[in-house]
Amino acid sequence: MIKCIASDMDGTLLNSYQQVSQENKEAILKAQSQGIEVVIATGRSYQEVRFVLDEADLQCPAICVNGAEVRTKEGEILSATPIEKHVAKKAAEKLMEMDIYFEVYTNKGTYSLDPNKAVAIIVDIVVSANPEVKPEDVVKRAKERTLHGLVHQVESYDVLFNDETHQIYKLFGFALDSDRREAAENALEELTELAVSSSGHNNLEITHRNAQKGIALETFVKSKGIDITETMAMGDSFNDISMLERVGRAVAMGNADYEIKTICDVITATNDEHGVAQAILEVL
Repeated sequence: MIKCIASDMDGTLLNSYQQVSQENKEAILKAQSQGIEVVIATGRSYQEVRFVLDEADLQCPAICVNGAEVRTKEGEILSATPIEKHVAKKAAEKLMEMDIYFEVYTNKGTYSLDPNKAVAIIVDIVVSANPEVKPEDVVKRAKERTLHGLVHQVESYDVLFNDETHQIYKLFGFALDSDRREAAENALEELTELAVSSSGHNNLEITHRNAQKGIALETFVKSKGIDITETMAMGDSFNDISMLERVGRAVAMGNADYEIKTICDVITATNDEHGVAQAILEVL
C-alpha cells in the first residue's frame, strides 16, 4: 500500500506553462484526504516551490534544492545539507575557469550575476522537459523568477561565500557548449564531497553528496513512520534517479528521458496530459 507520494516539479507536476493543472491538484487533494503524504521533491529553492504551490492553493512538505533542504508544509526547516564554504568556492572557481554561467542557491534564496542568463537556465529546463514548446513562449514565465524576487542579483558571489549567515545549497551551472559542460563535470569529480546531476540538457546541478532527492526522501518517510517501499515517486530527469531507484513504485513521466523510463516500474502520461494525476489515481 502506498503511504507517501513524491513528485518532481519541472517536467512532472508542472505542465509546459509551469503551472499545476487542475487535474493534478485534485488528485493531490484526493490523496491527502485519504491520509497519504504528498511531498514535492525538486531542484528548485523553497521560495520557488512556495510560489508555485501558493498559485495552485496547495499545501505540501517539500524536498528542495535536490535534497539540500527539507521543509514542512508550513515552511519549517526539517533538515539542511549545505556545501562547505571552501568546497563551494573551489567548485565555483572550476566553473568560472570553464566559462560556465552558474547561480548560487542558499538558505536565503537564489542569486545570479546575470538576470538574462537566469531566464535562460529556466528556459532550458522547461524546453528539455517539453521539446514541443517554443523557447520564446517560456521566457515570460521564466522572467517571473526575477520579477517576484525569486532570484536576486549580486555583483559577486564572494558576498555569499564570505557571509556566515548564508549556507550554500547548490551551484546551478548552465552552458550550451557540451564540451565545456563535460570538462566542468570532469573537473568537479576531484571534489568528492559533491554530487553532480542535471535537470535539463544544458545544465549541471552541484550539491553536497548527501543532498540528493533519494537520500532526503528516505529520511523524510522514515520520520513519518513510512517505509521507502510504501512510497511512490514520479520524475522525468536525471536528478530524479536517486529517488526513483529507492522507492517501492517508480513512475516515469511520458515525457521523461529514455534512460529514466528504463529504471521505472510504470510510465504515466506526459506532464501536459496530467500524468501525475493519472499515476496518483491508479494507486488510490
